[in-house]
This record gives sequence, structure tokens and C-alpha cells, in this order.
Amino acid sequence: MNTETFSADDFLNRSVKDMRPDEQPREKLMKYGADSLSDAELLAILLRTGTKKLNVIETSRALLDHFGGLHQLFRKEWNELGVIPGIAKVKAITLEAAFELARRIQVAGLGEEIQITSPDKAAAFFGPKLRHLTKENFIVAFLNNKKVLTGFQKISHGGSNATIVEPAEVLRQAVLNQANSIILVHNHPSGRAEASTADIQLTKRIAESGKLLGIPVDDHIIIAGYEFVSLRSERLFQ
Repeated sequence: MNTETFSADDFLNRSVKDMRPDEQPREKLMKYGADSLSDAELLAILLRTGTKKLNVIETSRALLDHFGGLHQLFRKEWNELGVIPGIAKVKAITLEAAFELARRIQVAGLGEEIQITSPDKAAAFFGPKLRHLTKENFIVAFLNNKKVLTGFQKISHGGSNATIVEPAEVLRQAVLNQANSIILVHNHPSGRAEASTADIQLTKRIAESGKLLGIPVDDHIIIAGYEFVSLRSERLFQ
């Protein structure tokens, strides 16, 4: 098996200018949409610059680490945000203004905890989002240590090759989103709820690489209309 090796530092300790254009937060948003960015990458767009020691994504991640994640950061005022080196008055005010805008358009149920402990629960949450799409989407869902969904991101979308994703990109998003474990999800617009050989091989590669980072893959769910298949029973994640 061709198992890739990664460390969290591989994804973070680079200047944003050194990243490929499609890895840089602003360009990535323009090309793939806001839902393709991690919390840290979205914050980086608001902050614009980092410090001499930390690039802007690392500065954003320091904010998330210090306050315990986006749900806690969301409640802070500008003068509280300024405790992080590199977050001066202008940046702190920008963040508070953005968070207040988000509060004002917040939809009911945004703060509900969704615990995903079984394939049925994963399918119940993602099924309505994917079953009617005419293009294949590949999503990685992030869980905390209590198996509560903390977020999810679309990694790729398009034709039948949309599930040809790189384990490095999947795990990079898991690192940025501080996931304790992940669930892989994609849809089959054809309506066939079955795993291809390519689906199984990809799952194995991501699961093996996830072990090296300490981020296990809990399951891979394939949605096809109102049906789904779980790869958990295939013992790919042992």
C-alpha cells in the first residue's frame, strides 16, 4: 500500500505567499467557494496579515486554540480578542463586526449539537444535503472527542471523478479544523448506493494516513437518493 506520511507542521509552517495559489485563502474562496475553507482560513481573510513569527493562518489558529474554537471565539468582544499577539485593535474590531453580522443572520438551530455515532445518523444529516445533487460531491466531516459534529467541508465536486481526492488535502482540513476524528461522505447521483473499488482504495489510503496523525476515519458514507451505504463494516479502519 502506498501510504503517505504527514505531520501537522507540513500544513501550517509556510508563508501564505509560498502556498500554491489555490491553497491561499482568498484565491481558494474565489475558486471553490467559502464552504471549502476551514475556520482558520476564513478568519485569515478577515485578519489579512500575520506576524513575523506566525503566518496569517497560524495566527488565526492561535485565536481558535486560545478561545476553544469558533463557537467560543464568536462570543468575544474586540478588547478580549486583542490578547493574542498580532491581533491589534483594527483586526479585533474587524472580527467583532464580522461575528455580529453573523449573529444577526443566524438561522434557527445553528447551535444545536449533532452527535454522529452511527452510519444511520450520518446519513440522516448528510442525506438531505446530497441526495438531489446532480454532481458528485466529496465532503469531510469533523467530529470532536464526543463524536459531536463540529463542521464539514466540501473537498471536491464535479463529475464521476470527484472522489479522486488527495489524503493530504482531507487531513490538512482535519488539522485546521482540530478534528478528533473524521467521517468521509460523498454522493452517487446515479442512484446506486454501492462502493466502487476506487472508493474502497481511497478510504484505505486516508484511514492509514489518518492513523499517523492521530485522526481516525470513523466511516465513509455513500449517499444515493434515499439510500446509503456505510464502509464501516468493511473493516477498512482497523
